[in-house]
Formats: sequence, structure tokens, C-alpha cells
Amino acid sequence: QVQLVESGGGLVQPGGSLRLSCSASGTIFSINAMSWYRQAPGKQRELVARISRSGTTTYADSVKGRFTISRANAENTVFLQMNSLKPEDTAVYYCNADILTRWGLSRADYWGQGTQVTASS
Repeated sequence: QVQLVESGGGLVQPGGSLRLSCSASGTIFSINAMSWYRQAPGKQRELVARISRSGTTTYADSVKGRFTISRANAENTVFLQMNSLKPEDTAVYYCNADILTRWGLSRADYWGQGTQVTASS
């Protein structure tokens, strides 16, 4: 079984910073892309940032220049450094990973349980 566990969410004033972490555990053979999504109340879930195994990154236009995604392959962990947070960044943030198990014979998308990020004064 594979689990993704997120941490680091919370309440911060606009202009502040937070760092999210997501660690994958279980019978993992390897991890391809790792991503962060978010979902605000009444809105669809959207991609925030993605990083490939080799470190290639992509970002939503709304977070470019403010958020940075990184990963530690040896620890099966992905991070999201969020700076200059705005009220519109308020959402539940979900970790996602494309994971191979069973010696590479099985591949699936896995999701974390979500962590609340609130930017408000």
C-alpha cells in the first residue's frame, strides 16, 4: 500500500509564507512526477505546480514567481514553498504522485488527504 502524508498548512497573513511537505511511504518502486493541486470552496481542483523526477518544473500562472516546488527523491518527499501569499491562495492543498509499485509492474496516481492553507488578516 502507498500513502501520501502532507504537512505544513495553516493560517498566515497576506504577504506571509508557508512551506508544505508531502512524504510518500509504502511499497514504492519509484516515483515519477509529483504535484501540488488546490481546491477552493465552490471551485474545481486546479494544478498549482508539478516537478518531474529529473527536476523539471511547471507552475500555474497565478503562482509563478511566488511558489517554488522541489523534491528529495531519496526521501520520496515533495515540498512547496509559498511566499507572498494572497487571500486568493486560500484553499485545501493536495499532494499528488505518479508512483510505480510491484517492481515497476503497476503504476497509479496517489493523493494525499489535503492540508488547509488560509491567507487572511
